[in-house]
Amino acid sequence: MATAGLQVFGQPASTDVARVLTCLFEKNLEFELVRIDTFKKEHKLPEFIKLRDPTGQVTFKHGDKTIVDSRAICRYLCTQFPEDGNRRIYGTGSLERASIEQWLQAEAQRFDAPSSELVFQLAFAPQLNMAPDQARIAENEKKLQQMLTVYDEILAKNEFLAGDEFTLADLSHLPNSHYIVSSPRGKKLFTSKKHVARWYEAISGRPSWKQVVKMQSEHPGSFE
Repeated sequence: MATAGLQVFGQPASTDVARVLTCLFEKNLEFELVRIDTFKKEHKLPEFIKLRDPTGQVTFKHGDKTIVDSRAICRYLCTQFPEDGNRRIYGTGSLERASIEQWLQAEAQRFDAPSSELVFQLAFAPQLNMAPDQARIAENEKKLQQMLTVYDEILAKNEFLAGDEFTLADLSHLPNSHYIVSSPRGKKLFTSKKHVARWYEAISGRPSWKQVVKMQSEHPGSFE
């Protein structure tokens, strides 16, 4: 059991669980991961993939507190443990935090929907022996491209989204982006924009994220 009594219930291959795990590694916090998936030989795919939901499900417990929204969990960890690990990840002043919050809202409200659809079509559909829906892919590529054009303009001036430090604003984009970039078609969305490409390379190269990817690949709950 983790010394701080932090528990995460879920499946590392889920995008929501991956977001929380990355934050825990950035904050260098001890935690217990309780994998809620049960595998039988004839059912190798995790339930959340069968339900066609890339976010899967995450539940976080700290003492008698329970949170089920991945972004709320990340905020909680940063405010509850400000001195642990990466101290700048949620900003060090009200202005920085306001900027980070603005990007977290943009990610949740505008980036998440088209990117989740692309995660499903490009990464999950083949696992379900489904033909990807080309019309949906094209529609959501267009939406994501518009978002990434805005990102590219910001990243031409800043190292990261909310300034020159890696923060929750960047971290929150990692789980969906990772699955999209793992397909040749999805990768072009990121590599075709110079500053977005540089940014994604920087954030996906962080030890915290590499640790999560390692967990995803080691566990049969990932795709096999």
